[in-house]
Amino acid sequence: MEEDPIDDLELAHTLVDLLAEKKGEDILLLDLTALAGFTDYFIICSGASERTLSALADEAVRGAKQRHQAICRGQEGTTASGWILLDFGAVVVHLFLAAVRRYYALEELWRSARPLVHMP
Repeated sequence: MEEDPIDDLELAHTLVDLLAEKKGEDILLLDLTALAGFTDYFIICSGASERTLSALADEAVRGAKQRHQAICRGQEGTTASGWILLDFGAVVVHLFLAAVRRYYALEELWRSARPLVHMP
C-alpha cells in the first residue's frame, strides 16, 4: 500500500515492538497481502485497561512517526468502547480490551491470514 513493502513490514515489526514495550498483551501480526486490498498487515493487541489502551495507541502513533516518519492516517474507536483502530495505510493496528477482542474475534474472521508474529 505504501511505496516499499519491505518498509511496511519493518513498520509492522516496529509497531509490534512498541506495543510489547508498553505492556501490550497477546500481540498478533497477520500478513493479509494475499487476502485484502485495503491493507497488508493487521496487528491485533490487547490491553489490560482503558488507560493501557490509551498508552498503547499514543505510543504506536508517536513511535511510528519518530522511527519511520509514518503518519497515522486515521483513528477510530475510543478507550471507553474497548477497541481502538489505528490506520497506517499498509498496517492497521487493532487495540482491544480482552473481552471486546473475544467478542469480535478478528483472529477467527481472518484465520486464512498468515501469522508472522505471536507474542502471547
